[in-house]
Amino acid sequence: MSTAAITGVVPPVCTPLTPELDVDTASLERLLSFLIEAGVDGLFVLGSSGETAYLTDQQRAKVIEVATSVAAGQVPVLAGAIDMTAPRVLSHARTAAGAGVDAVVATAPFYTRTHPAEVEHHFRTVAAGVDVPLYAYDLPVSVHTKLSAQLLLRLADDGVITGIKDSSGDDAGLRRLLRMRGGRRPVVLTGSELTVDNALANGADGVVPGLGNVDPHGYLALARHVRDGDLKAAAAEQDRLADLFGMVEAGDPARIGPSSAGLGSFKAALHLRGIIDCPATMPPQLPLSEQEVVIIRTLLDRAGLL
Repeated sequence: MSTAAITGVVPPVCTPLTPELDVDTASLERLLSFLIEAGVDGLFVLGSSGETAYLTDQQRAKVIEVATSVAAGQVPVLAGAIDMTAPRVLSHARTAAGAGVDAVVATAPFYTRTHPAEVEHHFRTVAAGVDVPLYAYDLPVSVHTKLSAQLLLRLADDGVITGIKDSSGDDAGLRRLLRMRGGRRPVVLTGSELTVDNALANGADGVVPGLGNVDPHGYLALARHVRDGDLKAAAAEQDRLADLFGMVEAGDPARIGPSSAGLGSFKAALHLRGIIDCPATMPPQLPLSEQEVVIIRTLLDRAGLL
């Protein structure tokens, strides 16, 4: 399967956990099957929505094992190989490649203070050390480095990266990247799930929406409307999804952080929909309250998902 053609709707798969905080393989299998049966174009495991930063190496390996087994070539699997420095990223990437993923995804280095030349060297080192395509993950809110369009296109032109997952939140920057790319590759996937209609209309190749775990059909419909040239229908679907995305604000910011609220809301919604058995998130994240889960239930009901 050609990873160069990974486009469309590629959800960043949540990692279901047991109450004891082990990977819940049965729930993960159900979630993966639910997404594949919905018609998604690929699966991205061990991203931010997959809680990769919270998982042990053994848990990461288990997620990849389950994902490649369930996908079984039906759709491509991208796996996050996200860590602080190139040697650590390479270790994860080689494990993922050995398990049969179609591509690996890496951010810029973090914790260490780096120069742009070192960020470029990081991606070149990782790509040279693994035999599957590499996607660059632009996530400045977490790694504190913004990947410039010039760097990304240079890496693509040199065959270092196959694609980009843009979760920068910089819509103007994404538009500029798409204009600079012109007819060239790399594949560009937006992670900004609230502006997907605009990103696709401006030339993005697909979307990696965390909310796509909960409502993959909505994002598939949105992408179809854009392909068909019906931007009015696309905007209406985007607005519906934006309303549903309000679930990430159910958590009280005076009590829990945005990761607990966002990932907790997706898992609570998946639990309410009967797709996963337990909505637990990894420590130090804190669980949603019963009152906060009621808000999520109301949003799901309003969206026709219960």
